[in-house]
Amino acid sequence: MLGLQRLRREKIRKRPFPAEWLETIGKNVPLYRRLPEEDKQELQGHVLVFLDEKNFEGCGGLELSDEIKVTIAAQACILLLHRKTDYYPGLYSILVYPGAFIAKGYIELAPGFHMETEQVHLGESWKHGSLILSWDDVVANASDIHDGHNVVLHEFAHQLDSEDGRADGAPPLPHRSMHIAWARILGRDFLRLRHDAEEGLATVLDQYGATNPAEFFAVATECFFEKPVQLQSKHPELYENLKLYFQQDPAGFAPREASE
Repeated sequence: MLGLQRLRREKIRKRPFPAEWLETIGKNVPLYRRLPEEDKQELQGHVLVFLDEKNFEGCGGLELSDEIKVTIAAQACILLLHRKTDYYPGLYSILVYPGAFIAKGYIELAPGFHMETEQVHLGESWKHGSLILSWDDVVANASDIHDGHNVVLHEFAHQLDSEDGRADGAPPLPHRSMHIAWARILGRDFLRLRHDAEEGLATVLDQYGATNPAEFFAVATECFFEKPVQLQSKHPELYENLKLYFQQDPAGFAPREASE
């Protein structure tokens, strides 16, 4: 079965990439323009497989288009470059709203007592099944590749984190030897971010990453791809660990003005 799936995916990756899709990526995904040419070719193959396997649903009156699907797929697949991948195996549907959406949650008032809340979300990732995105924020975040905010990278980082069944900031790592360093470095920098947030200090990482280790990994992923030079300068060991995990070196081809 796995062999048949691998062959099917190889065949899909060899299909011609539609010119209009390439135009969409060039227009809507500036990160793509940073990539070396061989990475662009690899990414196109991943996008073809991703769009073949994942279901998209428009919500809140949004009418789906190839532009929406390709823009999201291209960013999601940037996280897959150079790595053995099963294309987010727990994900089946991407739900897209026209803008920010209301999500229900719960806060604990006391042991055994909870209150239902409603919060405005730009994206949401579930461990199994679905991922939700705001199209307005997908476009806005993608257009500014220097601010460290990208809702697609953030939510798909959660998908990677959950591939072992736990959303704990530690995705399945390619080598067992990486586990100790990963726990030490990400744990240390998570506590540093939490301290800096509590003290009101400026940080290169979005302070939302101080919420918990899972959010720290998602925020660090956004920063790794969008502010790689700054992240490498302020958190060199964290950058190196993410470089090993993603098998990419965004600081190596990021414009130097992004660090100013």
